[in-house]
Amino acid sequence: MTQDDGELDGLVRKRIRALRVAQGWSLEELATRARLSPSSLSRIENGQRRLALDQLVTLARALDTSLDQLVETDTDDVIANPMIDGTHGLMRWPIKAEPGMTVMRQRMTSPPPDNPASMRAHPGREWLVVLSGTAVLMLGHRRFRVETNQAAEFPTMLPHAIGTAGGPCEILGIFDREARRGHHTDKKARPDADRS
Repeated sequence: MTQDDGELDGLVRKRIRALRVAQGWSLEELATRARLSPSSLSRIENGQRRLALDQLVTLARALDTSLDQLVETDTDDVIANPMIDGTHGLMRWPIKAEPGMTVMRQRMTSPPPDNPASMRAHPGREWLVVLSGTAVLMLGHRRFRVETNQAAEFPTMLPHAIGTAGGPCEILGIFDREARRGHHTDKKARPDADRS
């Protein structure tokens, strides 16, 4: 066994224990779910029993994770730099673990549009939090004030737009693939728009 193998072995054992504890399960509870004896599970966690692939698969399922996540060691791409769109005051970061998901930070200075025809609808879901200021979220025929540190989540098939209430605001949003695609299309069609 190489040093790297020993490090991976130790990491997997610590991860099994940490996931069990995070779920609030005793050794007996996880052992029952994984169809192991509590003493076997204890020896696996403590490094006194060899890790077998079939047991790892069973433990991963019992812990509601995948074998890949249980043995993952790639930490090379921990830091991500934003893609910056200065024209629209946007910063975007892709979420590597969830392809298609994007985090976006945007500073807004204009109120939402008065004309409901200016609101857009497209497939997807959005989640946003107001970092500073107060945002106004137009959602269908409803108008919501979203204050600093408040969040909003909504399906983007509802016509929607977002802007400020009386001064600049900054938001952080999370968009799934469909919502991001809808925003990209809207930005091309309306490059000067301040909207969600």
